[in-house]
Amino acid sequence: MDYVISKSPFRINTIRTDNGHEFQAKFHWHLEDLGVRHAYIKPRTPRLNGKIERSHGTDQREFYQLLTYTDDVDLHTKLAEWEAFYNYHRPHGGLGGKTPYERLIEKMR
Repeated sequence: MDYVISKSPFRINTIRTDNGHEFQAKFHWHLEDLGVRHAYIKPRTPRLNGKIERSHGTDQREFYQLLTYTDDVDLHTKLAEWEAFYNYHRPHGGLGGKTPYERLIEKMR
């Protein structure tokens, strides 16, 4: 979360997660320490997390399935390249064919 927060161009007020073990006490209290509210979705309701599920599917089809790497440093480089492409160059149907960056700029005006 520190990485995500550092990359965000605006203050994050709330993070919503499922009830997975990775989002329990240590994660929850770390967010609280950062001044970010942590809310859980209701158990057994993945439909409430639809945007994240869609994002995971896109990552799987367009990044992970095509990925080859030799070590962790190479993986971090490729992840950074994917993140930049996804946010600044890849059009998104849910954003009317705009990139997330273009949509962000519109919202900030």
